[in-house]
Amino acid sequence: MANEPKRVGKVYLVGAGPGDAKLITIKGLECIKKADVVVYDRLASPRLLRQMKPGARKIYVGKRTERHTMKQEDINKLLVELALEGHVVVRLKGGDPTVFGRVGEEAEELRQHGIGYEIVPGITSSIAVPAYAGIPVTHRNLASSFSVVTGHENPEKLDKMIKWDKVTNATGTLVFMMGVAQIGHITAQLLKHGRPASTPVALVRWGTRAEQETLIGTLENIAEKVAAHDFKPPAVIVVGDVVSQRERLHWAEQMPLFGRRILVTRSRSQASELVDRIEELGGEPYEFPVIETVMPEGEEKLQPIREAFAEIERYDWVFFTSVNGVEYFFRHLDEQGLDIRALYRARIAAVGPATIEALRIRGIRSEAPPETFDAEGMVEAYGEKLLAGQRVLLPRGDLARSWLPQALSERGLEVTELDTYETVLTGEDDEELLDLLQDGKVHAITFTSSSTVRNLVAVLKRMGQENAVELLNASTLACIGPQTAKTAEELGLRVDLLAKEATIEGLLEALCAWKASADGKETGM
Repeated sequence: MANEPKRVGKVYLVGAGPGDAKLITIKGLECIKKADVVVYDRLASPRLLRQMKPGARKIYVGKRTERHTMKQEDINKLLVELALEGHVVVRLKGGDPTVFGRVGEEAEELRQHGIGYEIVPGITSSIAVPAYAGIPVTHRNLASSFSVVTGHENPEKLDKMIKWDKVTNATGTLVFMMGVAQIGHITAQLLKHGRPASTPVALVRWGTRAEQETLIGTLENIAEKVAAHDFKPPAVIVVGDVVSQRERLHWAEQMPLFGRRILVTRSRSQASELVDRIEELGGEPYEFPVIETVMPEGEEKLQPIREAFAEIERYDWVFFTSVNGVEYFFRHLDEQGLDIRALYRARIAAVGPATIEALRIRGIRSEAPPETFDAEGMVEAYGEKLLAGQRVLLPRGDLARSWLPQALSERGLEVTELDTYETVLTGEDDEELLDLLQDGKVHAITFTSSSTVRNLVAVLKRMGQENAVELLNASTLACIGPQTAKTAEELGLRVDLLAKEATIEGLLEALCAWKASADGKETGM
């Protein structure tokens, strides 16, 4: 109706956690997924933004050292404007929004304009960052309490805000947020008001992220160490005897892929296994799907598939060369009103453990697997069984290599190639990823197929990076198999790591060996 009032949106003030994307709360993640707009700062993990629904807007309002992208007053007004336009808005803040997150100012502005809001707590960096450095902020024998103190302001303002005579010895552990620039003044005040010079101090920079770095000292020497190491913010400062626990409890640094950000370029539907395993090994995966697989469309593409399935019982062999080949084959089988009984006559051949497993869970056991995970190994393994005149059905993608059908045809077999799925270029423009690549903060890039190689280069060029190959070569490049590596090299990329076995586990083993080698060089081993 013409006189119907305009719908007012709602704002969720969400804590993103300390940096590791998986440390966000379930409710916080749900808010991101339903948001029309996400207003975020630099302490929020870029991976969280990939959870936004298609078409949602993201607006960066973060603060960098010595430069504010947007004043707090303007952020408050922006939230109001977006909500009055009827949007569901997420204001995504690092850590917990109520711990030095200025959430009170934002919430008050929303309240004054009659806009509904919710505060969604997050895991505060004040406890999570020390924990990732092996420092519990309390300990039964060392500290039964802790204080969280801002360290961000200039010395004069800090002295007005903090009652140093009360704070210094009020609790066993003191945690200072955003205080790197004022470390000299902070330590001087603590010493002045009674903390022993030998009190342990830790600074943990970019805690829970790939850049995590820890500096240890005492109240007497930590300021000097910060200057000597050029230790930059953001960092959490921990003062107290609990810091001594780090020597025994520093668990994160012990993980095989700690400190490495690894770009995963698989399709979104297939990336989860590799992403999860990288996280389990202590690395920080950055998922950037550059390919998607889709069903073919159009009569010209579908007619050959229908014809092949109409006489499926006549085939002697069905060759599967990928998990996608299996999945899309069974989609087409279902669309044709058929099931696995239609394959009663054919021998089923598969390459690679993942493909074999995809068949097994569908009730089909393939022929004895080849020793190598490629088409060449498949032909060699089944050579004596491949007889002239046999009919072979080869369901696969539109970008598959021509070697296998040619090799089978040369042996006298009758091969029917079916493009049961298509591989298309995807990947939204991702400025955060581009920044990471240009800053050298992507330590390794994984390629699991030739199409991921070609499409990552294509996506970067679409984003205006004409020197895409040079940009990628600045990272360590890891390929799952020789064919993928060949494609990379043909494009001018330098392949640093090649999995011994063309599997996800083989790729991870190569990455772990690379990290261990780098660690050995750093320690002089």
